[in-house]
Amino acid sequence: IGYMAGRPVLVMQGRTHFYEGYSLQQVTLPIRVFRLLGVDTLILTNAAGSLNPNFRAGELMLIVDHLNLLGMAGANPLRGPNDPNLGPRFLDMSKTYDRALRSLAHQVAAELGLPLRQGIYAGLAGPTFETPADARFLRLIGADGVGMSTVPEAIVARHGGMRVLGISGLSNVVIDQVDAEGEASHEEVLVTGALLAPRLTALLAGVLARL
Repeated sequence: IGYMAGRPVLVMQGRTHFYEGYSLQQVTLPIRVFRLLGVDTLILTNAAGSLNPNFRAGELMLIVDHLNLLGMAGANPLRGPNDPNLGPRFLDMSKTYDRALRSLAHQVAAELGLPLRQGIYAGLAGPTFETPADARFLRLIGADGVGMSTVPEAIVARHGGMRVLGISGLSNVVIDQVDAEGEASHEEVLVTGALLAPRLTALLAGVLARL
């Protein structure tokens, strides 16, 4: 808890994931805590694989919408009894990622001369990386990036009335052919993440300064 770009912020170092064995209610508990502490704007970041053939590893992608594949299969953080003090029973998800915040991010990126892609993020359970058939299917249904987080947190944030901005660091290009050279690895994600960090930091600082 402190200040960044002159704005009060509460920052999480990392997150818990569904694939680690936690329930989605546990995964999203920090978002509930943020809301009770008075946080009204949530900025979510992640490392994602690039599905869009025009995107490259090392670029940033602004999330404009997501595919909640966990939720479609029944794993939704709002499953179970609903507390009306926290949010509505049935939640509209048509405007998940705040339009004004997305516009602000584009403005800051342009001023910094920082390339900023935008696209749809597909949220999967993990921890396995995608098969080539998975990759082709996800691209077919409109996904530009894919990862193992973010979607549950965005849902719970919107349930609590928070504004959400989502940014993916494209850490690798997803393999979409069975006999392609190379393989997906966590090490590749970490190496590219280190290159992405200063770009993401500059973008976030610029957005915060203009809020």
